[in-house]
Amino acid sequence: MEIDKELKEKITSAKKVAVLTGAGVSAESGVPTFRGADGLWKSFRAEELATPEAFRRDPKLIWEWYDWRRSLIAPLSPNAGHFAIAEMEKRFDDFLLITQNVDGLHEKAGSRKLLELHGNIWKTRCVDEHTVRENRQTPLKELPPLCGCGAILRPHIVWFGESLEPAVIQKAIKTSQECDLFIVAGTSALVQPAASLAGMAKEAGAFVIEVNIEKTPISSIVDVSYRGKSGEILPQLVV
Repeated sequence: MEIDKELKEKITSAKKVAVLTGAGVSAESGVPTFRGADGLWKSFRAEELATPEAFRRDPKLIWEWYDWRRSLIAPLSPNAGHFAIAEMEKRFDDFLLITQNVDGLHEKAGSRKLLELHGNIWKTRCVDEHTVRENRQTPLKELPPLCGCGAILRPHIVWFGESLEPAVIQKAIKTSQECDLFIVAGTSALVQPAASLAGMAKEAGAFVIEVNIEKTPISSIVDVSYRGKSGEILPQLVV
């Protein structure tokens, strides 16, 4: 793939840049997705486990699943796509990474200006005090883990049936509507409200670039759509 002169100028002249990433970016580092066989654990589907109702019924079971997922993610490393985005952050003063991923690999790659739409698998939240803390213990010593106040901790993840934190989604929308360059990578553009962000950016006048291995619902509305791995294409956009 070759970046033409006009696109290079579009990128280098941008003042406000936003990047949206999805599961495809993490999959290139070996992170399992919710799709197909990857979504199964002990015959349970992810949709059956990642709900507040399932956690109320059996918090130990849900934590066993998350403990297993954390053990899979812990040894994984960021790929070239993660590092390219971290490099973009250094190039642009006004920059925000919006990610649907919960694995923490963006932070591991050096990203600091990031908004985690769906939470972070390495963080816990007290069900009583609602305090959020990082916990990278793998495996966990107790299941379910407990807060210092004695209450159960839950994964700091937005589950099926739960709403995104209002402040988080509001910031994502505001950034999308105010940026002049919007890059969306490795997302199927099916999960709302993240799926609408590229359209919002385009409507507000941003130049929108999509990077994905296959066509998505937003492919027809973006300015440029590249087919391929984000780990191969994103580094070429860092010009």
